[in-house]
Amino acid sequence: MIGLLVIGTFFALLTFWLHRRYVRAPELRGAAAVAATTVLVAGAVLALAASLVGTTIDPAWARPVGYLGWTWLAVVLYLAIGASVIGLTRLANRLSWSLRRTERPTAPSRRRALRIATGAVAVTAVTAVGYGTVEASNPRVAHVQVPLQRLPAGFDGLRVALITDLHVGPARGADFTRRVVDLVAAENPDLIVLGGDLSDGTIAHVAPDIEPLRDLNAPLGVFGVSGNHEYYSDDALAWLDHWETLGVRTLRNEHVTLTRGDDSIDIAGVYDWTAPAPHDADLDAALDGREPERFVLLAAHQPRQVLEAADLGVDLQLSGHTHGGQMWPLGVFVPLANPSVSGLDRFDATTLYTSLGVGAWGPPVRIATPPEVTILELVSASA
Repeated sequence: MIGLLVIGTFFALLTFWLHRRYVRAPELRGAAAVAATTVLVAGAVLALAASLVGTTIDPAWARPVGYLGWTWLAVVLYLAIGASVIGLTRLANRLSWSLRRTERPTAPSRRRALRIATGAVAVTAVTAVGYGTVEASNPRVAHVQVPLQRLPAGFDGLRVALITDLHVGPARGADFTRRVVDLVAAENPDLIVLGGDLSDGTIAHVAPDIEPLRDLNAPLGVFGVSGNHEYYSDDALAWLDHWETLGVRTLRNEHVTLTRGDDSIDIAGVYDWTAPAPHDADLDAALDGREPERFVLLAAHQPRQVLEAADLGVDLQLSGHTHGGQMWPLGVFVPLANPSVSGLDRFDATTLYTSLGVGAWGPPVRIATPPEVTILELVSASA
């Protein structure tokens, strides 16, 4: 109840500020003012309701509310950025007029310019988010070749499917999961890795939305590790137990040896970086007991695990989490908390691949960060 009150207060204050910027400041009147105010208030109500879908409210009937409410928050992001730019521009103009001691434009002229600017921002925000919903709805298959020094000959050409950050529940359901599963099935990978953040919500409400994962299969198996979102709305270990019923071998600070012909490699996995004790990420435990000279692939939701992985001799780490920022220009902030944002990177002898993710957290919107299922082809660096 307290959390809902805090969220509701935040949305109310945000809506009040947007009303001042987009209705009061340009001095809208009559039907235009009523329409703008109605959209702002209705959007805030939808956003508040959307925050409950998947946890308190069953998405089976409320997913349209979740979709619209979260999408509205994407529009709000761009409205807020636009209002800030307009405000800073007006301030800069005032300072310029003052320093140059030039006459300011007349009030009607300033009002007209402000109306044009706010109108342009509103149209741009809606257009950008409209484009972003289309982009987020069409995941692609990204093919990436990964040269590796210690890869044994028997695993040369191994095709690994990486699915991460599905985030189904509030805004997307089983139909989206099915599309992702079909994309993977069409690629016939040798190994499938689920990188965490598969859902947003409780098992009671959202479990049906990941049910199509049951149909994933690969010769060397389907493995999964927890992400941070598995801990937000329910018991993460219960979520991992549920994944097991779908045929996913979950890696909980442990490793498994895979054999192909006469050669073997290890696949290790850790709990999410933010997982609370006693189930925090423990890479030492995950690697304990393995043969040090054997190639090891690590599944870790967050790329910042790579710094420890490099110290412990991991050959390849597969991660997600960042979404590449998901919506431009948020990507500029992602490197502040992550050593790598997307794609291939090297940390000493460890290769890291960070997926952009196939879903979207919160708003079902992606702008300049297309959703991806990744097919990685592991090849010997000497080949």
